[in-house]
Amino acid sequence: MNKVCTNSSASDIDFMYSAFELAQQAQAIGEVPVGAIIVKDSAIIGRGYNRSIVAADPTAHAEVMALRDASQNLNNYRLLDCTIYVTLEPCTMCIGALFHARIMRLVYAASDPKTGVCGSVIDLPAETRLNHHMQVTGGVLATEASTLLKQFFAERRKVRGNKTK
Repeated sequence: MNKVCTNSSASDIDFMYSAFELAQQAQAIGEVPVGAIIVKDSAIIGRGYNRSIVAADPTAHAEVMALRDASQNLNNYRLLDCTIYVTLEPCTMCIGALFHARIMRLVYAASDPKTGVCGSVIDLPAETRLNHHMQVTGGVLATEASTLLKQFFAERRKVRGNKTK
């Protein structure tokens, strides 16, 4: 299992708050509140938030949207020496995209016990048979991320419950 954060650097926390702002944008349009940013040389070069529902695109996860933005900004699909900050542990699709982009470091907030592949369900970044490896830090602002997600899904259940009455 990858390292779980016990004391984050100030920059990790600051960058994670930037990802939280994007998660709130996702929530505002009815998407699961997940946000991601990509950082190179201490500058944000890519931003993304979940847009699968509004874009009718199953690949429009926060990480993929941030990868697309950063790749366009650098005019390169290889994002060498970059760190991604995401408010939820990545799924299989997203970690695969991060591998292909050659992301150097992943920092995530909340673990995802249903689809997370950085130690929750399986641990793909730790798989030595794969051709790319990245440093992974989990748990940066995990409580805040978990709270945001729990509130979103509680509200969603409440709205659905009212529709069936």
